[in-house]
Amino acid sequence: MDLPEHDLDADPAAQAHADRRRIVHAALAAAAFVALLWWIKLFEQWLGAFSALTLRPGEWWGLIGIVSAPLLHGSVAHLSANTLPMLVLTTLTLAVYPRAGLRAIPTIWLLSGIAVWLFGRPPAHLGASGLSHGLMLFLFVLGLARRERAAIATAMVAFFLYGGMLMTVFPREPGISWEYHLFGAIAGAGAGLVWRRLDPPPPRKRYSWEDEDEQTADLDHALDPTEPPRPTAVPVLWHRPEPERTGTILPFPTRSGRTDSD
Repeated sequence: MDLPEHDLDADPAAQAHADRRRIVHAALAAAAFVALLWWIKLFEQWLGAFSALTLRPGEWWGLIGIVSAPLLHGSVAHLSANTLPMLVLTTLTLAVYPRAGLRAIPTIWLLSGIAVWLFGRPPAHLGASGLSHGLMLFLFVLGLARRERAAIATAMVAFFLYGGMLMTVFPREPGISWEYHLFGAIAGAGAGLVWRRLDPPPPRKRYSWEDEDEQTADLDHALDPTEPPRPTAVPVLWHRPEPERTGTILPFPTRSGRTDSD
């Protein structure tokens, strides 16, 4: 696979500082979200489970779970299993794709919830695993679609750490919402395809020989007028005129006994 070389920034120190700041901000945002999940679980330990806020397929009251269900978890072990994937995948998403990531996260959240409400099994679904599955597929698809070094490296890290999530999009264990996993993964892959060009690519490195060819052609033409100039330096001297429309279009009468539908 041929990967384009990227041009170095004019100020590498400033670029490295900006990259570190973006990664730190992404990690803080991911940590804040995970902390929110743990605070909600702590309140559940004190006040009881928020079962009324779970996603219940086919029930009108269960529509509220489209927004609230990813914030709830059935047990501390359930939340612990989702903590590290959410930290890593959210940080990678916001650090590498700050523009597309801000659109992909709510898209995965809402679309996976709507699909589970429409097609999921009763009685209730909850947990952030649908979002984590969506982010993993989002990063993986962007690595394939963009074909940049940073994108491919991010996709490889995400797939190496959490590629096993693909095995959980099928029904395997009772009590596991494979529907949330499946629809979250589909939403993440779709978001990656739709917004693959939203974040600008790094500037392509321009090699010296590209400038030398143009400079050599201009110099040869200046020293020897018989040498042809480069194609981009040749002016356009003649343009084809637009043809003049003349004549009259005569309508043909329809034959008797025939209709337009014949």
